[in-house]
Amino acid sequence: MNRVWDISPTVSPTAPLFPGDLPYALEWTARLGPGCPVNLSAVHLSPHVGAHADAPLHYADGAPSIDEVDLAPYLGPCRVIHALNCGALIEIAHLQRLSVDLPPRVLVRTRRRALTAWSEDFAAFAPATVGWLAAQGVRLIGLDTPSVDPAASKTLDSHAGLLRHDMRVLENLVLDDVPEGDYELIALPLKLQGACASPVRAVLRSL
Repeated sequence: MNRVWDISPTVSPTAPLFPGDLPYALEWTARLGPGCPVNLSAVHLSPHVGAHADAPLHYADGAPSIDEVDLAPYLGPCRVIHALNCGALIEIAHLQRLSVDLPPRVLVRTRRRALTAWSEDFAAFAPATVGWLAAQGVRLIGLDTPSVDPAASKTLDSHAGLLRHDMRVLENLVLDDVPEGDYELIALPLKLQGACASPVRAVLRSL
């Protein structure tokens, strides 16, 4: 059987998230008991909590919301590349050694992932790297940090590159135990009408 790696963090009330985002909360609207045959819960959260897919609407007014995007980029051959010494930005040089015959999806492990508390000290993509990956035919990029742009960025140049090249992105992945190499990615977003993002249960499956 093909091995499966779960690359999604647990979504919980203590999950790290950008300041101002709505944290995950669960409430019970019904509980098993006399006259009630089921437990029933409701959840409240920002769609950017945990592993998630940004929609183009997140960074461009009038762009597609998450229910309008093509699902094809989120499913298929994928390469995991380790850039463990990349510092604040993932540059082209960090990925070139494994860039021969790149599949349409590339996930980058940086080992700069916030585990239990929000921190602005995380690695993001250099804008030039986004353009270079697009030129290699990559349709989706992902990483194990909260954003493809630095937390302090106001221009969101890497997000702008995603929009310009019609690429998709996964953020907040867990790649700690995933060796470099090629896999099948399965990370479908929910069909949330009008939403700027969606949580995903992202997994990798050995080929």
